[in-house]
Amino acid sequence: MKKRRSGSTQDFERLLAEQPVQEQYVLRLYVTGMTPRSTDAIARIKAICEERLEGRYQLEIVDIYQQPALAKDDQIIAAPTLIKKLPLPLRRLVGDLSNKDRVLLGLDLQEAHGPQP
Repeated sequence: MKKRRSGSTQDFERLLAEQPVQEQYVLRLYVTGMTPRSTDAIARIKAICEERLEGRYQLEIVDIYQQPALAKDDQIIAAPTLIKKLPLPLRRLVGDLSNKDRVLLGLDLQEAHGPQP
């Protein structure tokens, strides 16, 4: 007769299934050097990520002056531009990132508030 070990594969799979799945976010922020607008955009996006996505995001900051090929590949025409690569759908937020609600909506972290009946 086989003895059942504690911590078996079935126990592990059951515990794993009970855990809520938290999607990983892959973000790329395009900026133009270390201008005040760029540093502000970086600070705001980092703050939102730490507040809403702690431990489940990757944020790559790309200076279009330093890496113009990357900007060309992603068809960047203005900065700052934030691209949400994952989870799908891919989203782009172009220009001013100071409106937190707009950024949260763009990252699918907040539902749109339509007109109330």
